[in-house]
Amino acid sequence: MEIKEKLTLEDIDKLILKEEELSLSSDLKIQISESYEFLKEFSKEKVIYGINTGFGPMAQWKIEEKDLEKLQYNIIRSHSTGAGNPLPPLYVRAALLSRIMTFIKGHSGVHINSVELLIQFFNNKIYPIIPEHGSVGASGDLVQLSHLALALIGEGEVFYLGKIMRSSDVLDQLGLKPLKMYIREGLALTNGTAVMTGIGLVNLLLAKKTDILVFNCFSHDE
Repeated sequence: MEIKEKLTLEDIDKLILKEEELSLSSDLKIQISESYEFLKEFSKEKVIYGINTGFGPMAQWKIEEKDLEKLQYNIIRSHSTGAGNPLPPLYVRAALLSRIMTFIKGHSGVHINSVELLIQFFNNKIYPIIPEHGSVGASGDLVQLSHLALALIGEGEVFYLGKIMRSSDVLDQLGLKPLKMYIREGLALTNGTAVMTGIGLVNLLLAKKTDILVFNCFSHDE
């Protein structure tokens, strides 16, 4: 299915439950790239939160140019601290879709490579191992999304072909390169509510199917 900025519940059902693949139109590629190029120019010689400053209470500290790439990697690594059982792959698939849908709008300033690698994970059914506990929901799914991002940079684990594997091994097997940091990839990937949204979507889809089954069970004459 060619991805659109807005999906119907039927589209989401096909993509998540029926496991249809995604493709990215040339128009959306341009939209994403224009957002990245704008941020690249706009951020020159400016102090911008999360791009050349620390995060949260450390926002008052300006980061030196030589450390900007490390800053984006470190927010992913530092927040990958979840605990508990991994989320079921179905929820992770929905979270991948939710993150893709955010980025294609062209407001996040991420490089096109970020979106294309997310789509590769989605289409190849590579599901990052995301622990179920440890997030800060009111401020975003920080921990869960950090584990998702960790797999994208080749440092986490994933569920692939029925088993848990190192992300780097799966990327090598499929000829994919780990995501590199450009301007704000680390912050963009870890900040948001894609996991909560994905879980909600799956539960809604399954609840609707259950309603249909229950209705059918009680709608026949005895």
